Order: sequence, then C-alpha cells, then structure tokens
Amino acid sequence: MELKKYKKKRITPQGWKEITLAEAFNTSSGATPLSTEASYYENGTIPWINSGELASPYIYNTTNFISRAGFENSSTEIYPIDTVLVAMYGATAGKASLLKMEACTNQAICAILPNKDDSSTFLKYSIDTLYDHLVGLSSGSARDNLSQAELKKLKLIMPPTKDEQNKLVSILALIDRKIELNQVINQNLEAMAKQLYDYWFVQFDFPNEEGKPYKSSGGEMVWNEKLKRMIPKEWTNANIYQLASISKETVNPLARPNELFKHYSLPEYDKTGTYAEEYGIDIQSAKFTVTNNCILVSKLNPWTSRVICGNRESNQICSTEFVVWNPASMKTKGFLFMLAKSAKFIEYCTQGATGTSHSHRRINPELMMKFDFSYNSEIAIKFSRLIENIIGKLHDNIAQLKILTKQRDELLPLLMNGQITIE
Repeated sequence: MELKKYKKKRITPQGWKEITLAEAFNTSSGATPLSTEASYYENGTIPWINSGELASPYIYNTTNFISRAGFENSSTEIYPIDTVLVAMYGATAGKASLLKMEACTNQAICAILPNKDDSSTFLKYSIDTLYDHLVGLSSGSARDNLSQAELKKLKLIMPPTKDEQNKLVSILALIDRKIELNQVINQNLEAMAKQLYDYWFVQFDFPNEEGKPYKSSGGEMVWNEKLKRMIPKEWTNANIYQLASISKETVNPLARPNELFKHYSLPEYDKTGTYAEEYGIDIQSAKFTVTNNCILVSKLNPWTSRVICGNRESNQICSTEFVVWNPASMKTKGFLFMLAKSAKFIEYCTQGATGTSHSHRRINPELMMKFDFSYNSEIAIKFSRLIENIIGKLHDNIAQLKILTKQRDELLPLLMNGQITIE
C-alpha cells in the first residue's frame, strides 16, 4: 500500500503575518573563483564562506579568504552584516547561520539579505524550525541539494513588527551566544593543554629540579634507537600497552533489549558537536561499557583526534567504533588523554588506518596500542596532576552545553510558533 505524507499545518497566531520568504526578502548566491588560479586566493583579504561553516548559528569569522582579483573575476558578492545564509548543498544542507561580518560566499549558499522591516535574527530561527522540511525538499542523487527557487517559496509566520520579532528571539540568541562562548572556552582549554603537552613531551622543556625548562637549560639528551631521536637522559621509550589495557566488556542488546543507558554518541552522529552524553537510547547493537576511569579513542579515520575522557560513575556505554582504554593508574590518565590527542599519535593512526574508502578507514586497536613514545613516569604524573583542573573544566562545560542545547531546542518551536511569549 502506498504511504502518503501528511504535513502538519502551522497555525498563525493572532496578529501575526503570514508571508512567503520572497515577499519580504531578496536572495542571492555566491560563487567560487577559479581554483586553479593561485592569484585568486594567495594573500586574500576578502572573507569567503563555504557551506560547511554553516553548522554554527552565527558567523563572526572564517578561515577562507579570496583576493581582490578572485572577487573581481567571479560572480560572488559581499553580503552585509545580518544576512541569513542557508546551505543548499552538502552535509549542512538546510542549515542556517546569521552573518555577523561582511563576507562573500560560494555558490552552495543562499544569502537572504536583511531588510528594514523584519528581523534577520527571527528569520534565521524561523528557518531553523523548518530544517526537516528543507531536507525533505532536497533533490539530487549524490548529495542533498536545495535551490533558491525552493527557498523563496518558504511560508513564514512572523509577528507584525521588527521589535516584536527581535524580542521574541532574544532568549534564543542569548542561549546560542552562551553555547558559542562555552565552545570557545573549551577550544582554548584544549589548546592550553596541548601547548603544555608539546612543551613537556615534544620539546622536552618540562621543569627540571630548579624549575627551569629542561632542554633549553642544557639538560642532557641521549639517542634512543627505538624512537630514532634524542630524548632526556632519564627517559625511555614506551608504548600504550605499558600504561593501559583495552576494555572489551560489552552490553548485549539481546540480553537486555529495553534497558536505557547513557552513552557517548559516535562523533559523526553527535548532533551538538559537544561529545556530550545522550539519554534514553535503546540499545540496537553491542556497546562497550564505560567507567569514569576510561579514555575513549575513535578508531575511525579521519576522526582519531576525537578523544573522550570518562567522568561519570553511573552506567555508560559507547559505540564499538571507539577503542576504550583502561589506564593502569589514574595518576597518568591526564598524560594518556593528551597523548591520544597529540599530533604524532594522530599521524600514526592515520597512516596505519586501513579500509576501502577514506571515510571508513580505521586503525586496528592492537596496532594503536603499540604506538611508541618517549616516557618518564615521574614527569607524566606531574603533568597529569597539572592538567586535572583543565580536564575537569572541559567536562563541566560539556555538561552545561548539553543543558543549554536542550533548552534551546525545546524553546525554539514554542517561540517561533507563538505558543509562548517573552515579557
């Protein structure tokens, strides 16, 4: 029997207006300067945004720039602050972001230009509520694609004035800003921990007995044949097996079919991008059990840099796409956590990954654990103690991100459909 799709009709709140996007806003799309022309990109100063960057609600900066020549020799244009950008192609198709800087875009983005009568912030959140609808409109055999023509037909319900619109979404904007700030804090905390790790275990400038940087202060270095490099005199080479074991304890979904567990989402399925715990998930396949002592390391390439440090004592599970490390001693857990995030370890896993396609290449756990590194237990313990507060703050922020994201997602449809108001 043929299944029919039914669309739930949205009710327009009293006093609100119902319009199509094209009736209130002008749209445009960008372009990509010829990629083979180096002068279009070298020393570029014009911000140029691609659709992959539209995973964030607001865009304050970009890592991509084009030159004046690239701008003049393509059909892209510079869009003003408060332009709403909607991804039309790729993994972020249907996602909307609000531009908080002047920038141009590639052709995979529809730019909805601001007007004097309506709130671009309200429009951005309106489009957020229509994400599932936009995905349903997508067409294309290889990738999901939208078009400007389809976006122009979108039906919007909005309070009559710009002030009312801005007032209604002010709480959503505050929550999203706090989410962004927490994410930035976490990025800075991770950068601090990484810098400290590199300083101690790559440059070997850990504090000596006098509190001075070891190598820079003339500390004795010796050649290590296994590592093929100079290391501090009192150090040796080690591998992960000497500091941790692999946990292989699993939860069998057949034996416990309806039990609900907390679990860490796989990175590629982590909707919030926070590696936070999800709740109320039916176990559909075997999962590894996790304790607060464990370190979870993704064995999927190119996501081996995604590492989770267990910090909850209650029941937890994780996908079998993780390798679960059980540290032999909690005194070196912080060192192991940062070792798993180090450039050398990631390079080792990337080179050792096997598989038929790039997106499904993975590192064998046994090979992962044989990674060799320079080691001194006393220094590793000192380092772990030093970054304990950093890791704790990371966990606190991740927990808060989960709560904030849940609040934002629950408020979004209620506010945008006029079911609740802001006084």
